[in-house]
Amino acid sequence: MDFDAIVIGGGHAGIEAAAALASLGHKTILITQNLDCIGKMSCNPAIGGLAKGNVVREIDALGGLMGSLIDRTMIQFRILNRSKGPAVQAPRAQADKAHYSLLAKQTLEQLSNLTLFQDTVVDFITSDSSKLGTSGRNMPEQGAAIQGVITERGRAITARTVVLTTGTFLEAMIFIGEYTAPGGRLGEPPACGLGNRLREMGFTVGRLKTGTPARGLRSSLILERMEEQRGDVQMLPFSFAAQEAELDRPSVSCYITYTTAETHRIIRDNLSRSPLYGGKIKGVGPRYCPSIEDKVVRFPDRDRHQIFVEPEGLSTEEVYLNGISSSLPEEVQQRFLRTVPGLEKLEILRPGYAVEYDFINPTQLYPSLESKRIRGLFVAGQTNGTSGYEEAAAQGLMAGINASCYLQGKPALLLSRAEAYIGVLIDDLVTLGTEEPYRLFTSRAEYRLSLRHDTADLRLLEKGFQVGLQSRANLEALQEKRRGIEEIRELLRQRTLREQDCGDFPELLKYLGRPLEHVLKDPQVHVEQLLLCALGADGLKDTRPAWLRLCELDIKYEGYIRRQEKQVERFRKMEDLRIPRDFDYEAATGLSAESQAKLKNIRPLSIGQASRISGIRSSDVAVLLVHLRRGPRKQD
Repeated sequence: MDFDAIVIGGGHAGIEAAAALASLGHKTILITQNLDCIGKMSCNPAIGGLAKGNVVREIDALGGLMGSLIDRTMIQFRILNRSKGPAVQAPRAQADKAHYSLLAKQTLEQLSNLTLFQDTVVDFITSDSSKLGTSGRNMPEQGAAIQGVITERGRAITARTVVLTTGTFLEAMIFIGEYTAPGGRLGEPPACGLGNRLREMGFTVGRLKTGTPARGLRSSLILERMEEQRGDVQMLPFSFAAQEAELDRPSVSCYITYTTAETHRIIRDNLSRSPLYGGKIKGVGPRYCPSIEDKVVRFPDRDRHQIFVEPEGLSTEEVYLNGISSSLPEEVQQRFLRTVPGLEKLEILRPGYAVEYDFINPTQLYPSLESKRIRGLFVAGQTNGTSGYEEAAAQGLMAGINASCYLQGKPALLLSRAEAYIGVLIDDLVTLGTEEPYRLFTSRAEYRLSLRHDTADLRLLEKGFQVGLQSRANLEALQEKRRGIEEIRELLRQRTLREQDCGDFPELLKYLGRPLEHVLKDPQVHVEQLLLCALGADGLKDTRPAWLRLCELDIKYEGYIRRQEKQVERFRKMEDLRIPRDFDYEAATGLSAESQAKLKNIRPLSIGQASRISGIRSSDVAVLLVHLRRGPRKQD
């Protein structure tokens, strides 16, 4: 079986990687253990959230699938942080998880150039497999090229590039109290073989832990004892290609409740039965999504913790108890859950559990997500130590795009921290690495005011078109949007406020004679008011609400944006100072042995990336600049 590209794994990373490669014209095969589990939501049934919603819109702008998939399967939509500034607002949608998975599989099935194949990959074929032995010590950096994979059923499948996206399945184990069994999800076998093979090939492989809460039966809930959380009235699309009017979807409520002192007492009394505290689990768990056991231990002064009760779909009675993941024994989970208001009669359909799995230290990858050790091998998703569907999908898309670039002999597409949350995500991983499941936050982005979710198409859609994933029609729609926004800005610059315009808005009289653009800087004034003054009701109907919102935010935050643009310019100058891959750090006199080791390990592509490596000092950067100005250095 010969292909251009192989994608291992059918999760959110694998979906995006396979779709990108196939859409770019490469004969691609996606190999996964169970075709019916493609796009399955292992944990919470939602897409988006703070920073994550921005990432979904960036994926869509580049030509990925996640935005359009959630648009067609959402059952509730909300803009988070509406009361705060635009830089930290983000869309989030509850998904009909069964429908999402089915739609993802159908979408892949309909792609030409893509073959779906059910099997388990257990080994790699490389150009110098005979030299690897059992330790990998004989393999120089990128001394081998990937040539394919071998499956559990003995199939040898060849390809020039492979994208590894095994998620939480790599040598995975499930824990529920005293119960331990191999598994990547409850009832699903792990992917065995590759984790140990990666170790043999010289990769640094560690163990991480994640978990999930119990699922309950909706009819067993006492909903009146909880706080109802409705979605926004208007469901806005994640996909820029969709029109707002197209999202005619049902909206289902979520509910909020809280743990109690009795809940915490039961958990504390049974900590010895927790595999996490009993020593069975060695992997590090997620700092920002801890189990309820962790919450009770870490925050002993907290008398309650919030629980979001979320529907899992329109065709199921299952509900997801977000915020109370646990690996305690099933009878203990039943006892402490029934001490929560509204859950007193809870019927558990599936218990909570923990999963421990292998991951690759992502500092072993270039920013393209290609392995530094094996040419043509790309790694994406939770295999790189991340958490979350959105982070996985973003990496999968970038790995797929760059695997295509590799096949075509083109330079990789690299997004900087200044132009995308995806750039922040990948730079954090390959430069700093991670020792715990990595989660993206707005606070990780230095230039987040420029990375609003509503500007993702303006920032990235042209790149998607240049790569080949965006259509000419979408590019023309973007150009029309740019022209429309500029026309609105020009109108606001040229028109001044007249007394006859203020009939319905007497509070604007203090701005008579001022350009509308200046008036709009007042936090209490909105662009619709001013355009109603300038154009009347009929003229306002012809304007796009999303374009008006963009103009208003750009004008209100213009001072901050200009200040940030200066910071971005300084950042870009550092990123433009490229470091050759074969730069001889040992010949760079002035670098300490520790700094040399770190730089040789990361192999930064620019002075900017080098400056972000943990432990690299400003004096080290100065030494690098001196040596780079002297010209090319000899190879290692």
